[in-house]
Amino acid sequence: MKNLSILSVIIFLSVVLFSAFSSDPLTKGSKKMSSLDKKVDELLSQMTLNEKIGQMTQVDIDALKGHFEDIEKYSLGSILCGGNSEIDDISAKGWADFYDMLQSHALKSRLHIPVIYGVDAVHGHNNVIGAVVFPHNVGLGATRNPKLVEKAARVTAEEIAATGMDWAFAPCIAVARNERWGRTYESFGEEPGLAQTLGAAQVKGLQRKKLSDKTSILACAKHFLGDGGTTNGKDQGNTEVDEAALRTLHLPGYISAIKAGAKTIMVSYNAWNGEKMHGNKYLLTDVLKNELKFKGFLVSDWAAIDHLEGNYKSDIEKSINAGLDMIMIPNAPGQDNNYVEFITLLKELVNEKKVPLSRIDDAVRRILRVKFEINIFENPLTDKSLMASFGSKGHRQAARECVRQSLVLLKNENKTLPISKKVKNIVLAGKSADDIGNQCGGWTINWQGKSGNTISGGTTVLQAVKNAVSKNTVVSYSKDGSEVKEADVVLVVVGENPYAEMFGDTSDLSLSKEDVRVIETVKKSGKPFVVVLFSGRPMIIEPQLKEAKAFVAAWLPGSEGAGITDVLFGDFNFMGKLGHSWPKTMEQIPINVGDKNYDPLFPYGFGLKY
Repeated sequence: MKNLSILSVIIFLSVVLFSAFSSDPLTKGSKKMSSLDKKVDELLSQMTLNEKIGQMTQVDIDALKGHFEDIEKYSLGSILCGGNSEIDDISAKGWADFYDMLQSHALKSRLHIPVIYGVDAVHGHNNVIGAVVFPHNVGLGATRNPKLVEKAARVTAEEIAATGMDWAFAPCIAVARNERWGRTYESFGEEPGLAQTLGAAQVKGLQRKKLSDKTSILACAKHFLGDGGTTNGKDQGNTEVDEAALRTLHLPGYISAIKAGAKTIMVSYNAWNGEKMHGNKYLLTDVLKNELKFKGFLVSDWAAIDHLEGNYKSDIEKSINAGLDMIMIPNAPGQDNNYVEFITLLKELVNEKKVPLSRIDDAVRRILRVKFEINIFENPLTDKSLMASFGSKGHRQAARECVRQSLVLLKNENKTLPISKKVKNIVLAGKSADDIGNQCGGWTINWQGKSGNTISGGTTVLQAVKNAVSKNTVVSYSKDGSEVKEADVVLVVVGENPYAEMFGDTSDLSLSKEDVRVIETVKKSGKPFVVVLFSGRPMIIEPQLKEAKAFVAAWLPGSEGAGITDVLFGDFNFMGKLGHSWPKTMEQIPINVGDKNYDPLFPYGFGLKY
């Protein structure tokens, strides 16, 4: 009996020691787990398989309409509003009330785990009427100013937080190597150095010094990996480079984003040498999670796992095993590949041991850890006090400064610029001179953006000119440029109509016939004229460049047109430098600094001053 008692004690102590060193208290060697890790593991230990899979599921708000109770029923981990997913009241208050309604459902779930809400706030809180809209990244890249980019991201974070939302699908740190690509304007430029410095700045601005701050917003570096390097600039296409080139051109931005504290990364639609990124275990797990020590979680793009070969069940199996932690699912019950089907099939895959439970636990642990870090368990609902600064004068001043520093002066013959504020008569021409929609571009209120009066609170170039000049100056607008005979100078504002993603892919970057016609009409008048170009990328402009006295690349500047007139009328000098080599012809594209036969119209880094 005595020997048996001793043996019992030894077994008991062994069990205690094994428990102590194998699960909760320790992570590596003798290093104790953090209090955060203990919280995560304690919550994870209480979760059923259904609840774990629910946390890995992100559902679009349109798919949930009529099914909001599914948030608590399936313990959904995240909600998003896609580019065209809107509610009836898209004011800041409307979105905040809607967010709180969604969160109230999550808090009714068995374990009361809040959802995190993601939004494509890619140049300000651009889904909300009255929000400040910043220049797209192509313009911010031209500023070469990480402090300014961080400031812009801080303002964006404050406006997102005012609506209760937790997570911005930004920054896009793609390195755009071919201007045919419809997402070129979401990239800072053609060189990885811009993605490194400015991508990290956006992460810092969104997440601030502490993720738990009430105005901190989760950043999401995207799209991993190589989205800007596809053959022929085809969106969601194939990036055909060796691993050395992939790492040299497209990986540096992610390294700096992770160092800056990015907690989420979105995986890209594109393939790398034929293998879709959403199934690429080597890059998602071996490189990103193991080599680069990324401790946050990976989210898929919109229904992107559906692009893998095979049926939906095999898509789920491959993407989760490759390293995806959260899957973005836009489809409602009753449609193919919807979130209920995803949850059901992933549970089957775990029970069939085709997806290890350890992989599920790793994904959920990563998601829960981020939720604890942003303090959403303590503060799940909207802080309505933040609404006071939404769309404020201070926020607009920050955007105006971004516009000023983003403008690139390509030509200034005979010192045509700056224009005197005391000029007697100035005429504006061109379709974009009084069009806030064209000024903002895609991802503004809806996915593709829209020409016309699409936002509130902004200033068009025409309005900005009227505000800038003396009270004795006559300002008029001739859209087609036919009525300029009284003008001392004509300001012609032209450029691309709004677009997003694959709808912007093009094989012809020439100015539109309408834009060419208005420039030719003004040229025939004999009046000196300045061209301001709104575009998401360099365009083919050589014929029009020769005719204009001055030419300004204004990119897609957003809501604050006064930033343009600040520079045109000489209150500030031009500061912008090209983040893209400017081609002479379409045949030159792709053209990038460092090419063997490098002969652009304007080189990378070009930008004149007064």
